Amino acid sequence: MQELLKISYEAENPTVSARELHDQLNIGTKFTTWFQRMTEYGFSENTDYKTCYPNLGSENHGGQNMVDYQISVDMAKEICMIQRSPEGKRIRQYFIDLEKAWNTPEQIFARALKMAEKTIEELKHNNAALLEDNFRMKPKEVFADAVATSQSTILIADLAKLLKQNGVDTGPKRLFEWLRANGYLIRRKGTDYNMPTQKSMELQLFQVKESTVNNPDGSVRINKTTKVTGKGQQYFINKFLKE
Repeated sequence: MQELLKISYEAENPTVSARELHDQLNIGTKFTTWFQRMTEYGFSENTDYKTCYPNLGSENHGGQNMVDYQISVDMAKEICMIQRSPEGKRIRQYFIDLEKAWNTPEQIFARALKMAEKTIEELKHNNAALLEDNFRMKPKEVFADAVATSQSTILIADLAKLLKQNGVDTGPKRLFEWLRANGYLIRRKGTDYNMPTQKSMELQLFQVKESTVNNPDGSVRINKTTKVTGKGQQYFINKFLKE
């Protein structure tokens, strides 16, 4: 079959250049005027045609990138009918013959095979990315799961060490500052300084351990120490690792 127009198969449905169709139909009207008139027959942009700017070469206004439209073959067939010319009839029949060839079992199978190959390549790429993420995150996930099952409490300084071992750039001083700044520990100076806030206690992130100390003068002093619960360890580890 003689090729009258170049068919593009890049999209789901075949398309042709509106400028090439205009030339083949031997339309005397200027292209932009003609195409604007064609769109008035009920064709919709991004459905029946799409705007494009192919470089048409130096012979056209010094290489200016002139506007063109990729139009569906169905739109092209209707335009050919509208022209009511021998050229229109000939090109419309050309499209009909191409459509028949396009829908043969061999062509359908070939397109399905091409789509399957593209899907397989995409899946390979996605799976490779998932495997890389899984390999990178696995030690941290195992660490977080182990913490979640722990029933013991630890000091905030110990939590800073665990975070440091798992790639979080922090230390005891910076962790205390962060906890105070983000409303987990009381920041005002006094007897409650560095004690858990009401929010932290409701979330069960901390426990306050009390111990008694006998002073030399015979009096007794009560010390309070903020410790991180197993739930709190998991909470802060997940929060820092995500950040």
